[in-house]
Order: sequence, then structure tokens, then C-alpha cells
Amino acid sequence: MQTFKELGLGNDITKALDDMGFVNPTEIQAKSIPALLNNRPDFIGLAQTGTGKTAAFGLPLIHFFDEYSDRLFALILAPTRELAQQIAKEFENFSKYKKGVKVQVVYGGTSIVGQIRDLKRERPHILVATPGRLQDLIERKAVKLDNIEVLVLDEADEMLNMGFQEDIDNILQYTPEEKSLWLFSATMPKEIRNIIGTYMQDPFEVKIHAEVKTNQNIEHKFIYVNKSDKEAALKRVLDYLTDFYGVIFCKTKMDTQELAEYLEREGYRAEPLHGDMSQAQRDAVMAKFRNKTTPILVATDVAARGIDVDSLTHVVHYSLPENTEYYTHRSGRTARAGKKGTSLAIVTPQDFKRIRFFERMLDIEIKHIKVPLQSQMYSNRLEKWSDKVANIDTIELSDEIRNRAHELFADMTKEELLDKMLVQEFNRLYKKIEKDDLNVSVKDIKDDGKRGSRERRPDRNERNERFGGRGSGGKQRSSNMDTYFINLGKIDNIHPGVLIDIIASYAGMNKKHIGDIDIQKRHCLVEVDKKYAHQMLNNRALKYRGRKITIKKEDFKY
Repeated sequence: MQTFKELGLGNDITKALDDMGFVNPTEIQAKSIPALLNNRPDFIGLAQTGTGKTAAFGLPLIHFFDEYSDRLFALILAPTRELAQQIAKEFENFSKYKKGVKVQVVYGGTSIVGQIRDLKRERPHILVATPGRLQDLIERKAVKLDNIEVLVLDEADEMLNMGFQEDIDNILQYTPEEKSLWLFSATMPKEIRNIIGTYMQDPFEVKIHAEVKTNQNIEHKFIYVNKSDKEAALKRVLDYLTDFYGVIFCKTKMDTQELAEYLEREGYRAEPLHGDMSQAQRDAVMAKFRNKTTPILVATDVAARGIDVDSLTHVVHYSLPENTEYYTHRSGRTARAGKKGTSLAIVTPQDFKRIRFFERMLDIEIKHIKVPLQSQMYSNRLEKWSDKVANIDTIELSDEIRNRAHELFADMTKEELLDKMLVQEFNRLYKKIEKDDLNVSVKDIKDDGKRGSRERRPDRNERNERFGGRGSGGKQRSSNMDTYFINLGKIDNIHPGVLIDIIASYAGMNKKHIGDIDIQKRHCLVEVDKKYAHQMLNNRALKYRGRKITIKKEDFKY
């Protein structure tokens, strides 16, 4: 097997790798490093997350570094703060014995003034940045890219998925034409091909067909329910698993926000994590999740990339991912450090073919289990609660408190006291009358993966119950109105009047063209006259109290 020393890297780098315990390169490293050491051509590296791409481009960059240089030599763009921090940390380890290398990381959500001060003081040779913050630094003339020799786009497909296309195009305009452009991505959508065609000249390409392996300590399971019963099924699972500590994955930021807020309303300790949240919000959410104050995290795939928690009991696929790599990546959040964990998918008739596809492609068994019946759930919860109460240590209970409690409950029988305790513990489970059995029989599936009978689609009035109006009590949406998602909510102390002023000024419209406003905890939904659609999506920079405002059209697809 090939070693790093055989790839042509300097002794100072291989010594650092030895300290890190790295001896043999991964496939992407073995194929990329020799090519990049050979005159640093424009380069494309296609490989899945977790295959070692950071070392594939990081080691050649450290190898080429000139210790006598006093200028910015290389720029690495990454989609998220967490990935940027991870890259910078690995670069520090790689360059342990390389004299003079200075690496700095910049990202949004923290003081830009402090980062500008650090840039002036440190004068880094290698800068790791998220696109949005780098664009801000360029506009403030705090970063000059006219002399960089290498630009790396890491996780390029994710950057485009997150809406950074315009930022990347703008950033590239500030770089010299003679630089080398190294692009690393898991997939090759048309947007990536556009970047290649526009900015690269005869790039050298390495493509790795990574063998997808799943952790043997993970139990893979799925429940099978109608789409209209997904929320109820999730609640029942969470109530049945009283020790649940894990991540629930949704497909979009909007879904993540809505599901987390729904769970909060239903009495669960849940928080969302997605890209439209400020960095301060993300840090606060992760702090509560790590100390288990919030045991339920509802996240998108991209936002979850920075999560590094070893003791998760479950991962829930509330929305199935698009491919096997994401299924494996999600599931791998549990069963770490030799522990066991469960990957649970909530599957609807529309998803059935995909879960069976994952099973075949990953060569694993994804076991079908039943959603607990309402009656089973109560019985299971009662047994666990009774066991917990029976085993509570009362040694620290003072005689004063005990005697006072006896006085307060002296007129109550044991049965009455127990009934009240049960009501207090189980009241949430009885708030809504639900059908006892939420399961759909897998036998109802035809060979083509579709149900024999089509699930009833909610009518218009039912769909619009999810949209509350500005004093309207959730009236039907007008046919001449579009609905927009805005990442401001109650936690931002935003009020309807202020929001109306912002939107009217932003889109150049009269206030009468703004309809219902539904302000939730972390976002709001606003109706706007359809003829102002272009103005609402004009991408002009808009901020509220220093925070960037995101406006997106909500299509109301159910």
C-alpha cells in the first residue's frame, strides 16, 4: 500500500502526518496529491464527504508554501463556518513543522471588526473563508486577492445549494487570471459545470467512486405511515422513546423551522438548526443540545455538518435524503465511539421505493417496525414513569419538606394523589384525540412502489389552516397573493407594523399590497401581491438590526 512519503511531499509534512497517525493516503489523496504537486494545474476532485479531501488539497498547499513570503498565497472557500474551522484546524496540524505558515479563518456571525483587525495584524498566507463573509471583507477593502496563486472551492456543490453562486462569481472577479483553481465536490450539477466552463482551462480531473460503508453498530429501521400522519407518528415515537437524544433531519430550512416550532408547541424540548439562523443563534442551539437541555435537534443536512456529539441515541429521517451518501452520513451521527444507535426513517407511500433502494445499494437491512399504538404508548410510558418514580433517591429530602407536604395533602387519599400525578405526567398525551393505529400495511404496496389506493390530498381549507393571518384567524389565501418566507421572527422582536414598513420600502410598493402576516418564533410568512414578485426577489442587500434578511417565495406544496 502506498504511503504519504511516496507521494512527493516534503519531510516536514510527512513528519507532521506521522504525529497525526496518518501513514497511508486515501484514494482521493493518492490520486490528487501527485497531480497537484505537478505544476498545480486547474483541478477537479470528485469524491464524497468523509473521503479525506481536506488533506488532498491541504498538503500540496503546505508543500508549496514559501517561508519567506509575506503575502496571501492561497484562499479556500467553504460553505459553512464549521467546515471552515475544521479546515483551518487541519492546516495547523499539517504545517506543524513547516516554518512560518500563518492560517486564518473568517466567517459570518461574529464581529467583522475583530476579523479585520486580526487580518491586519496576522497577515495570513492561507485564508479559509465562507463566501458571504469574504464578500463583506472585500467590499471593506480588508482583503486583497490580486496576488493569490491558488483558490480552492471545497464542497462546491453545497456552496451552490446554499445560494452562494453570486458571491463566488463576485469573489472570482477579484482574483488573478493566472491563478490555479482547485474545485472539490461530491456531485457534478450543471452549476458546477458552468463554473468549470467559465473559470477553468483544461482541468485535470480525479473522480472517486467511494465505497459506501455503514457503521455496524447502527440499527436501521423504518416506520410506514400516510403523509398526513407523519407528525403524529413522530410524536408517538418521541413519547415512546423516553430517553431520546438525537437529530431529526428535514430536507429544507423551511421544513426544519416548521417542524421544530410544531414540536415546541406540543411540549417537546426541540430546536431547529439551519442556514438562515444567525451564528449567535446556532451557537446557542448547539450549546443547549450538547448539554442535553435540548435533547431534540431538527436540522438540515448542510447545517448538521458541524455537529460532533458522540452520545446520540437516534437519528430520524423525517424527510428521506436524495441519495445513499446522505443517508449514510446522517445515520453516522449516531453509534459513535463504539456505542450503539438507531437510524429511523419515517416512510410514506411516496418514499417506499427509495428506502428499499437504500437497502439494496448499502447492502443493509432496514427493518420495518410498527408505530406504537396509542394504547401501547400509554402502557409503556406508564411503566417507565413508575419505575423512575420508584427508584428516585429520597435521601436528601428534609424532614421539614416531608412534614409540610404531608400537611398539604392530608385531606387527599392515596388514589386521588396518584390520579393527579398521572394527569400531570401524561396530560400532553391526551391533548388530542388520535386514531389508535397510524401504521400503513406494507402489503398495500404494489411492485412499482405505489399504494393500491391513492392517499387523499388535503383540500384547500385544510392546507390553509397552517397559515395564520394578521388578525384574520387564518383566512384563505387570496388568488392574487404570493407567500414569502422571511427569516425574522418573534425572537428578533419584529412586529407587523415594522415588517410592513421594511417590505414596502424594499419592494417599492404601497402597504395595501401586503396581505396576511404570520409571525412565528424564528421566521414569518407574508402575503404580497403577485405583481410585485420581481421586486420581492431582487436579491438587494437588506438588513434588520445588523442581521441579513433572507426573503424566499413559499410555494405551499403539501
